[in-house]
Amino acid sequence: MKKNALVLVLASGLAVLSFAATSACTQQPAGAADGPHVAGVETPEEAGRYIVTIGGCHDCHTPGFLEVGWQVPESEWFTGVPVGWRGPWGTTYAPNLRQTVRRMTEDAWVDMIRTRQALPPMPWMNVNRMSESDARAVYRYILSLGSGGETMPGPIPPDQEPETPFIVLAPPQGLP
Repeated sequence: MKKNALVLVLASGLAVLSFAATSACTQQPAGAADGPHVAGVETPEEAGRYIVTIGGCHDCHTPGFLEVGWQVPESEWFTGVPVGWRGPWGTTYAPNLRQTVRRMTEDAWVDMIRTRQALPPMPWMNVNRMSESDARAVYRYILSLGSGGETMPGPIPPDQEPETPFIVLAPPQGLP
């Protein structure tokens, strides 16, 4: 293993459960409830900001957020993180969401949020349950941030070694 790998062994088996859940959750959500979900906000952008905050989206999509939290300037929010997440699926990266929303229409974003099934550790099985109005609010908030950042690496197959730093999500010894 390369020296730029950080092995993250989760005694609770969280990584194993996340991978299993992501792989097993191929059914479409049974119709996530729609309608406003954030009380006391004036605009969809404010609702979107609240949703991404409580959803923990910054943890993976904002560089440095896990280390310094809200000290990361808003100009860097959602610009992606070039540190990979490596597991049995290969290595994945949190993309630059500012670039993502600029390449998509709002309707295409909502469709992706509601239907996408992709590689871990992104919890698509949970995100797929987001209501249409919440998905639109998130889109509008991220779009309001403007452009910024660079394109992050794409997924790397399990048989290839990443050239960037990466975190290994490995089950504790003895687990399948």
